[in-house]
Amino acid sequence: MSQPAPHIPVLLDEVILGLAPQAGEVHVDGTFGAGGYTRAILETGAKVIAFDRDPDAIRDGQGLVAESGERLTLVPERFSRMRQALADRNIAEVDGVTLDIGVSSMQLDQAERGFSFQSDGPLDMRMSQDGESAADFVNTADEGEIADVLYHYGEEPKSRRVARAIVAARPIERTGQLADVVRKALGHHPGMKKDPATRTFQAIRIHLNQEMQELEEGLEAAEQVLKEGGRLAVVTFHSLEDRIVKRFLKERSGSTPAGSRHLPVAAKGPAPTFEAVAKAVRPGEAELKRNPRARSATLRVARRTAAIAWKREGLAQ
Repeated sequence: MSQPAPHIPVLLDEVILGLAPQAGEVHVDGTFGAGGYTRAILETGAKVIAFDRDPDAIRDGQGLVAESGERLTLVPERFSRMRQALADRNIAEVDGVTLDIGVSSMQLDQAERGFSFQSDGPLDMRMSQDGESAADFVNTADEGEIADVLYHYGEEPKSRRVARAIVAARPIERTGQLADVVRKALGHHPGMKKDPATRTFQAIRIHLNQEMQELEEGLEAAEQVLKEGGRLAVVTFHSLEDRIVKRFLKERSGSTPAGSRHLPVAAKGPAPTFEAVAKAVRPGEAELKRNPRARSATLRVARRTAAIAWKREGLAQ
């Protein structure tokens, strides 16, 4: 495993500590990307089944497949489908699952992928490189739908103003165009701590790639494939994602609040499927100096119990 990964995996040491991979074990890397976590897991002697819906990541990972001596399998699929994909390969359960949620550094750094406004490029944002693009969305969705997406997925307080400006500026085909429209709508001046277009780009990307639904379904899939004692490690990059993971682990570990004299105790639900839920971990100063993109990362780790996986109808709403 001598070849370095092209990008720095966030909280790598902490993720590997939480997963504790051992030689002969089987682990799932649900978000292969540049292969940073996969490479570190392989170095312990474990096998890895790695998923990525981006065909570029699958293509670029073939060298690591060859280098691993057949201990790495790359699957061009969403991680939410890991249970089906593992079953297709006659794998019923695994020792660990790691998920690194959100857009990868490679996607951000390639202007032609249209994820970032740092360099002008076509307004795309599709992780799987098929289906509706960001340009399709901003040029065809009605003002109300755009506003809802910006508010719910970007937490943009002035979502209606931005949506109105987007509709008025159609057609919008480039990342630079969209960024300029948002900046003009919200007011932008040099020296601002955060570019006002950031929330809009985040929201559209999350909507197009169904990232919140994918995360929820991926957590359920991990619960289904992890064996007793198996470890789950999830790295998120903003509060919307972290909230989903935190809520999932709280429910699945039986840590929901007890009743009070004002609120009766809820009926006892399924047995807890996770335990040893670790306190959230965030990057230290040394890592932030090496990799400023890690500043918003949060890692949550838990261990699978022997309990049967919850059925979907057993989920708290």
